[in-house]
Amino acid sequence: MKTLVDILQGMGVSAAAGLRPFLPTLVVGGFATADVGVDFEGTPFAFLESPWFLLAVTVALVVSVLLHARIEASPAGEAAIAGIGLGLGALLFAGTLDDRHAVWWPGLAGGILCGLIAQAGARSLITRTRVRLDAEAAAALFIYVEAAAFMLAGLAILVPPVSLLALGFFIWLRAGARRREGEKYAGLRILK
Repeated sequence: MKTLVDILQGMGVSAAAGLRPFLPTLVVGGFATADVGVDFEGTPFAFLESPWFLLAVTVALVVSVLLHARIEASPAGEAAIAGIGLGLGALLFAGTLDDRHAVWWPGLAGGILCGLIAQAGARSLITRTRVRLDAEAAAALFIYVEAAAFMLAGLAILVPPVSLLALGFFIWLRAGARRREGEKYAGLRILK
């Protein structure tokens, strides 16, 4: 049962890091520092709750928020943030497994997979939503994504089964986007 809880926690925190990397990492590090739900002490992932690492993540969060408009405007900037999210998600998943188990390496692959699922689902929703909003509201979308990542990270630690619901939701979002793309092009085939 503990293994299942650790896997569910890892799925949720890596999905949250896939959405936005820095705030979920701070949430997990804070919970680990207080030994609430997860504890990295005595593992190779102890740095995830160390003050210097959390300070570095805080600085990265502030910089990413201040430079958000530039990062979002650049495909390379978005790719960098997405890559950082996948990397941190993999470390967080592996760390949650290593908390109580000797085998942690599957968490690296699982963290990347969960992060990719979250990114694909969120990207499809944000893309569809952004075109319907005015410029100011569209620019504020990242705040909602940060808040969702924050809540998902906390809930994944406190109520691990929420992770399954979140990943199911991201899969549903991505499948809905693919279905809409197929419907859009189906009308063009009829015109022939």
